[in-house]
Amino acid sequence: MGPLAPRSGGPLGEGSGNPVVMPRIFDILIAGLALAILSPVLLLAAIAIKLTSRGPVIYRQRRVGLGGREFEMWKLRTMVQGSDPVGVGKVVYRDDPRVTGPGRLLRRTSLDEIPNLVNVLRGEMAIVGPRPTIKAQVDDYTPQQKRRHEVLPGITGWAQVQGRAGIPWEERIELDVWYVDHRSLALDARILLKTLWLVVTARGLAPD
Repeated sequence: MGPLAPRSGGPLGEGSGNPVVMPRIFDILIAGLALAILSPVLLLAAIAIKLTSRGPVIYRQRRVGLGGREFEMWKLRTMVQGSDPVGVGKVVYRDDPRVTGPGRLLRRTSLDEIPNLVNVLRGEMAIVGPRPTIKAQVDDYTPQQKRRHEVLPGITGWAQVQGRAGIPWEERIELDVWYVDHRSLALDARILLKTLWLVVTARGLAPD
């Protein structure tokens, strides 16, 4: 996908009738700028992770993206090594003993998602879009639910800014499909502003 290609399309997106919302070049510029600004935070987080638990700083997990294609999503590791050995995406509960000390802060503020910006630069994700899920979940999707793959998955999205774990999983998927049908530059801007507010107020976003 070239730098000026739209963020939507692919085998599931053809004929959807949705307008081009934002050229990919803007995703690249935003991701690059955000990485530069957040690099001190990323460095401090990496040091805290290495000093408090064994294992890599970056956690990699296979997720499903545009057109149902899988890719490797990057996040800061927030759990003790070996907590999720097969990458099945087990639910993380409040006060979960698998979560490290620094991990609690990173998850609460959503700063563990900073490495997602690398996925944006690689063309696997967008700044705004449905959060990518694991294949085990996608295998149970209905045809309607699979429509969330008509656009690139995002770091933040319409479902994420509607609430945290209190939103049922099925409702989150419905919100994602609604976004696919109604996405626009104005809606993306609204999602970004709400995301910034949630992060600044330490409320975080709806968890993966």
